[in-house]
Amino acid sequence: MKIVLAGGTGFVGRTLTKELEKSGHEIFILTRNVSQRKNTEAITYVSWLEKGNHPEEILEGIDAFINLAGESINSGRWTESRKKKILDSRLSATREALRILRRLNKKPHVFINASAIGYYGTSFTKTFTEKSSEKGEDFLATTVQQWEVEALKARDMGIRTICSRFGIILDQTDGALPRIALPYKLFAGGTVGSGEQWVSWIHLKDVVNGLLYALENEELEGPVNFTSPYPVSMKEFGKSLGQILHRPHWIPAPSFALRAVLGEMSLLILEGQKVLPTKLKEKGYPFLFEKLQDALKDIY
Repeated sequence: MKIVLAGGTGFVGRTLTKELEKSGHEIFILTRNVSQRKNTEAITYVSWLEKGNHPEEILEGIDAFINLAGESINSGRWTESRKKKILDSRLSATREALRILRRLNKKPHVFINASAIGYYGTSFTKTFTEKSSEKGEDFLATTVQQWEVEALKARDMGIRTICSRFGIILDQTDGALPRIALPYKLFAGGTVGSGEQWVSWIHLKDVVNGLLYALENEELEGPVNFTSPYPVSMKEFGKSLGQILHRPHWIPAPSFALRAVLGEMSLLILEGQKVLPTKLKEKGYPFLFEKLQDALKDIY
């Protein structure tokens, strides 16, 4: 297939690009820094989000469009200016993706747009699936909701559209896990906050394989939760991590201290939600790592 990938140089995008290349697909990576990239036999870098760019002129005949572009939510305290950047980067990338799709004479079969389980808001007691009607009201939730409203406009063009609601993606070198693991490596790991908050996690390999599965499975559309079928409490997550790293789980990190350090961003750690990947399971996606222990063993 001919596949467009926005955000192809990011956390998920880098690994996804490698797998698409292995599978023999032709990949067009949308980037602001074409001059710093070198095309290969399988990968063509295309300039976008710059004045005067018309990437659609190169992309006619594509089969799929995957948009993973957006400012990281983990790389700094959520000041008002940073929150604006997080929201604006997602909306502008998605709107530009839609503009490109509208200009194409032949529409792709599928449009996959990144999203997040933050859509549901936080809860210690509820279980969320794609059928859940609850919507959160915090910054992350409202950001994701606005993001999905834009992405789902691709349906109006007759394109199968998926909003991939990612949970906490586990990887050794990027994402949240290195930050969570660091205190354990320093023999200072322990329960974060109350420890009762839910961690709806997913291994990076299952994110990438799940996206590949979604490309091919025509029955998958709308919001799709990308999480393990077995979320755990933060306390269980910490104990499992300590066991895998052969480190003690003993020094608690109190909620008030994390709020003081991280501000509003602390909700990513201190609050959570129990989210299940109902659609992926119903449509037969074979998870590589359903249980946390197996995922952490593979990573470390």
